[in-house]
Amino acid sequence: MATEFVVVEVTGSDGSVAEPAWLARAESVHRQLRTGLPVDYAGRLRAVFANGARMSVATEDTAVRGVALWRVIENTYEGRRLYVDDLVTDAAHRSRGIGKALLHHLERHARDLQCDVLALDSGTQRTDAHRFYFREGLVIPAFSFRKNLK
Repeated sequence: MATEFVVVEVTGSDGSVAEPAWLARAESVHRQLRTGLPVDYAGRLRAVFANGARMSVATEDTAVRGVALWRVIENTYEGRRLYVDDLVTDAAHRSRGIGKALLHHLERHARDLQCDVLALDSGTQRTDAHRFYFREGLVIPAFSFRKNLK
């Protein structure tokens, strides 16, 4: 029997932290993807939330099994997009449907928020994640270029 994961909104629609306990529980999972996050995790996330990001977590009882950090952006080439900054499943609990539950939750949000697309970037080395994204119907429409300024 498949486990049912409950997705909880950590932030309110204004970016405020509506569920501080879930934010604290999300940290260890989030750090599996973003190892360079500062020691003051909550402080960093509050700054990110103040700039429009929101967080949803997939839970199993009181444990966070997956984290999604996302925002709505409007641009000239896609229109309104729900952009996923981070999507990570606890390494010890992968292949259980957690990522799928989070991604489907985000897609519902995107539709409810009248977005034209759901988009994310994924490091070129994350081949397991890419297989998952392809399975879920995501495509690679462009290359992403950047220049580090620090």
